[in-house]
Amino acid sequence: MNDSENRIYALEREIASLPAGSITTKKVGSGVYYYHRVTVNGKRKETYIDAEKAMEMKTQIEKRKALEKELKGLKASLPKPVRKNAPKKNDAEPFHTYVRIGDSLKRYVEQVKRFKKRDCFAKLKNYLYDGTTEKVMILYGLRRTGKTTLIRQVIADMSEADLQKTVFIQIKSSDTLADVNADLKRLESAGYQYVFMDEVTLMQDFIEGAALFSDIFAASGMKIVLSGTDSLGFLFSEDEQLFDRCVLLHTTFIPYREFERVLGIKGIDEYIRYGGTMSLSGVDYNENSSFASAKKTGEYIDSAIAKNIQHSLKCYQNGEHFRSLRELYDRHELTSAINRVIEDMNHRFAVETLTRTFESNDLAISARNLRRDRSRPNDILDRIDIPAVTAHLKEALEILNKEEQRVAIHDAHVSEIREYLKLLDLVMDIDVNHIPYTGQKDSVSVITQPGMRYVQAEELVQSIISDAVFAELDIVERNAVLERIRSEIKGRMMEEIVLLETKLAKPDMQVFKLQFAIGEFDMVVCDPQTLTCKIYEIKHSTEAVAEQYRHLADAQKCAETERQYGTIAGKYVIYRGEPHSENGVEYINVEEYLRNL
Repeated sequence: MNDSENRIYALEREIASLPAGSITTKKVGSGVYYYHRVTVNGKRKETYIDAEKAMEMKTQIEKRKALEKELKGLKASLPKPVRKNAPKKNDAEPFHTYVRIGDSLKRYVEQVKRFKKRDCFAKLKNYLYDGTTEKVMILYGLRRTGKTTLIRQVIADMSEADLQKTVFIQIKSSDTLADVNADLKRLESAGYQYVFMDEVTLMQDFIEGAALFSDIFAASGMKIVLSGTDSLGFLFSEDEQLFDRCVLLHTTFIPYREFERVLGIKGIDEYIRYGGTMSLSGVDYNENSSFASAKKTGEYIDSAIAKNIQHSLKCYQNGEHFRSLRELYDRHELTSAINRVIEDMNHRFAVETLTRTFESNDLAISARNLRRDRSRPNDILDRIDIPAVTAHLKEALEILNKEEQRVAIHDAHVSEIREYLKLLDLVMDIDVNHIPYTGQKDSVSVITQPGMRYVQAEELVQSIISDAVFAELDIVERNAVLERIRSEIKGRMMEEIVLLETKLAKPDMQVFKLQFAIGEFDMVVCDPQTLTCKIYEIKHSTEAVAEQYRHLADAQKCAETERQYGTIAGKYVIYRGEPHSENGVEYINVEEYLRNL
């Protein structure tokens, strides 16, 4: 696309995310009440909103009108497109949607030829040529996870003969299924066989009418790939309109090995800071390698996640599937609520990590490591008042937490939002088992885009700097404590990443954390077929220290584990140092471990 076309596309997406209608007021006695007025299917609808929200919405509506005016002017200034290789019948008639074919399509895909391909590229290519009939492929995932690039790469890989039978359609929010149906009929009659439709979920009537693609066009031999960022909308369609008539390909989760191979960025710490999108240096989370862009993370959550969920719910069953979230949606507070749930998950993660860190025996190991550091020896962790630091850390974070509670969210809201976050593959649960068996079922929730979690956790850590206890330390001591805190956050996140990627890579195995009355195994991988298991400690350290495997060497813990899960076939420490063996324990480098999953 040229600059004007890119701006049109960006405007259409932004306009779709802003409220339409107007703000009206009514006077009752001495009071003034605000209402959001909007026309839906020819009927005027008014919803009461409070004064603060009314002012915010009025600003958004005014912004929408300004953008709509700009969009109208841009569209009027565009030259009428010259259609090459269009159907012979009604050749002079323009397409209803934005269609790329022939030379225009070649130019569009040319620049991606040099890009490395994601692992899921092979599945997309197989769909086009494996003889599958009457099914469409759904390519979906959050923004910046490589969907459109995958499509351009597979088109760039085509033979000249296949390219002449290929069309790329860029959907706009103003397009309808009727528009698409008319264009596909023309393209089908002209012999086009491979159809790629980007941002198809922007169509308001997509979810309810998606069967058109499989029942009419795929059934007649067309290969149709539908892509879009409203993942939830695709899942609703797959459950109903496209039930058993689609092949799903999800791009949201990007494992470490892909992050390293495709982007060329190496190291678990870099993955922790930037992982989650296919953007170099994780530009959606952090800017210029800084930690100061939590605002950008919030914008990403708004546009890629919150509006994803809301747009899909609004379009599904005429908006009748909001369940407990209807009130929040009607009050225009659902975006805030979704943000709040994600922030709360990260907040709990930070508080639990720091509390565990400063109250556990692991602090003694860190203190010793700091003392022995060859380049910057430091004894700050021997001198600080651990109970006081722990108390003030928790207080600082909890106070911040309360200040951010702008929306009252009930358990039903949280449950449903978390359900949708899981459907988006943004959140996954890892089991936590117990010895002795307690009967309770525990789990830890892992956010699958580590960069998002890290930048928000870092934002919470920054609040500690202004705490009174830390203000009394000199700058060297403050930095030492903050680096220790960041190291613990990275360590906990590394543990989550290893657990998550192991669980996904070994679907036939049981992967879980195992907690004892005192201590735990960070990861257990159990094979129910052979009745064997492997036990792991996961450490962010680059140094091998005997205390790291003290639980693995505990005879009683090992005996109880074998009684419950089978023979222990291996004991491992996953860390950032070099591989080696020590007292029957294998040390594995974390990047190498993740690379080989």
